[in-house]
Amino acid sequence: MLSAPANNWAANTTISYPGSEQFVNATERWTIYSAPTYSAAISPGTEEDARKVVKLAVKSNVSFLATGGRHGYTTTLGRMQDGLAIDMSKFKSVVVNKAAKTLTIGAGVRTGEVIEPLWAAGLQLPTGSASCPGLVGVTLGGGVGRFMGIFGLVLDSLVSVRLITAGGQLITVSRTENANLFWGLRGAGANFGVVTSATFKVYPLINGGNLLSAEMVFPASQSAAYFNLVESYNGRLPKELAGITIVSWDAASNSTVVQVNWVYAGPEAAGRAAMAPFIALNPPILYVNVVPWNLLIATAGGGGVDKAVCQDNIPRDLYSLNLRRFHAPTYISSFAKMDAFFQQNPGGRSSILQFEFFPNQAVIAVPANDTAYPWRDTVGYMNPNMLWTPGDEPAQRAAQAVGQELRRDLAATSAYPELTVFLNYARGDETKEQIYSKCKLPRLAALKKKWDPTNAFGFNNPVPMRYP
Repeated sequence: MLSAPANNWAANTTISYPGSEQFVNATERWTIYSAPTYSAAISPGTEEDARKVVKLAVKSNVSFLATGGRHGYTTTLGRMQDGLAIDMSKFKSVVVNKAAKTLTIGAGVRTGEVIEPLWAAGLQLPTGSASCPGLVGVTLGGGVGRFMGIFGLVLDSLVSVRLITAGGQLITVSRTENANLFWGLRGAGANFGVVTSATFKVYPLINGGNLLSAEMVFPASQSAAYFNLVESYNGRLPKELAGITIVSWDAASNSTVVQVNWVYAGPEAAGRAAMAPFIALNPPILYVNVVPWNLLIATAGGGGVDKAVCQDNIPRDLYSLNLRRFHAPTYISSFAKMDAFFQQNPGGRSSILQFEFFPNQAVIAVPANDTAYPWRDTVGYMNPNMLWTPGDEPAQRAAQAVGQELRRDLAATSAYPELTVFLNYARGDETKEQIYSKCKLPRLAALKKKWDPTNAFGFNNPVPMRYP
């Protein structure tokens, strides 16, 4: 199919097969747990070739998956076996329009690759907290991060995309063109086509780009005090203050610790005042510094977190969910369960339990019906990122058991009626309602039936064609 002369691929479009270095480069993933497999890969060099290969695959009834950063981890991707990889990594353009305050990127651009071009223009975009995920994929599922209180979700900054449909059309999707589809793309975007480029509105740097960052490490003996303090911020987390908390194994002390990073997006004096209660806990490790926005991701956690989080080709299994309130007793019990897991399973000590405590003032200010994203009242996210040494089956079983248990525990005290999770964080074993919500599914199903009637884009937590 791919090698037929009639395809007339551009010179910079490459086709690769298993066993070649090109194939590895086109298909290697962040996690190898429940990963898709491919019999061939194509890396389009032009938008037209991307359009042609989607049309060809649909016409030939060949299963395919288009990827950007290859960071998605839902287990539904594993349903793709011996399919076609459409690797969009050659779409690397990054264009900043300083006057219009817009950013236009290709589908293969990763989050970290927009930071310096924006910084040079005195602008910023709300992003996630890691450099490696593809920015388009992050956006289509939601895009949560430290600046949600000020700018909203990443998808709230999306202006338009160029999209290849299942019918092989290349269309523009925005508030004024294909507006109903634009609604669905923002929150369920993987269901409707292949994005080749995306344009965002961007913003002047907050406080001239200077942020206050506090790094802390609490031993087990102080973990309860820390989580009790977090709970006290229910309903009053300032829009400028965001925290990431990681329960992890510390090899140096041979113990479980709480690694903390709080960031204040504003003047240093105001930031120090906002962080004073955390600093007053007197953690044994504490660093408070002014950090420029362009170095925030790279320096968080002493500079090692992003490198560790972004390492590819590792078995990872994640059990995430949304939190509508902070609940210290559950966090304290979760710490104890992670500690027991670490003590009993040395092969699982690279696992982490991550809490993201993010303000949501700008998120909740957007009308609920503006996008397909359903969980605007969320104030936190829980991510047990369970890893194990490849081949260590007891550690794998224990990791997955504790991941499931933590998710059940946190769901019970999340202040939602049941487990809820947004698209990018979904594991794939949730119900459609738990990902997309009952209120959004009827409209999403109608869009799916219209734009993808053969379910060509059906491997990333697909929405149904009919609902209910």
